[in-house]
Amino acid sequence: MPRTVLITGATGTVSTALIGALDGTDVHVRALVRDGARNVPGAEVCVGDLDDARSLPPAFEGVQDLWLLVPNGPRAPEHSMNAVWAARRAGVERIVRLSVVGAAHDAPNRSGRLHALSDRETESSGMRWTILRPHWFMQNLLNEAGDIAATGTFALNMAEARIGMIDARDIAACAARVLRDDPDRHHGATYTLTGPRSLTFDEVAAELSAALGRTVTYRPVGDDAKRETLLGYGLPDWIVDMLDEYARAYASGWGDLTTGTVAELLGRPPRDVADFARDHAAAFTH
Repeated sequence: MPRTVLITGATGTVSTALIGALDGTDVHVRALVRDGARNVPGAEVCVGDLDDARSLPPAFEGVQDLWLLVPNGPRAPEHSMNAVWAARRAGVERIVRLSVVGAAHDAPNRSGRLHALSDRETESSGMRWTILRPHWFMQNLLNEAGDIAATGTFALNMAEARIGMIDARDIAACAARVLRDDPDRHHGATYTLTGPRSLTFDEVAAELSAALGRTVTYRPVGDDAKRETLLGYGLPDWIVDMLDEYARAYASGWGDLTTGTVAELLGRPPRDVADFARDHAAAFTH
């Protein structure tokens, strides 16, 4: 009988890729959504809201595995707690949780510190658990696609940061691998997931240039300038503050690391930023 996995954060970048990665496998996928009219291709839709613990029990009924992805925000630990509690009460056997690179109680960013709280709760849940801690997503570059298409430049407040960035499709592939394996195989493991090399944004610009056939330039800017831009997009202050903390940490060298974990889990190297640039070239040209 197929195992049922409940996908939280079902419409986000990683969860959408995960649902695609599980399509056609022996795993039954159920997606938790707040809007019952929302269609999630490849998944059974179930309505519930991590903000409302009372709404969750029906979604967890008959679930063996929980993919726990909670969006960043000041209430992220509460939302994670609601999911873990619902899972315990429903008899869920395993949690595979998406955390963040460097999650720790002394992380230099609030996101890392909040994720550390939820990581510890997951470890103490009494269920089998695996925690994935991915590095900076290559897909974050898509936020700069409009500027790259229009001006051939993109601006970040990360100075000369070197980052072991990863393609979100590889995060999803690793999650799918864990979810398809025997629950005992990865129990108690915390995997830090990175791309194959640590890159500066000048090097990223060079790979984008090669893929697009025209010059792309990285322009370092100060924290205040980037903050003004992000607030202009309508992002909440809390998210802008969090991104600023990450940028300052990365600029200090905090993100200059890679691991071999993706290759170990998938039996192939992780995608390089050159692969990402080629695969998403159209996004940077319109």
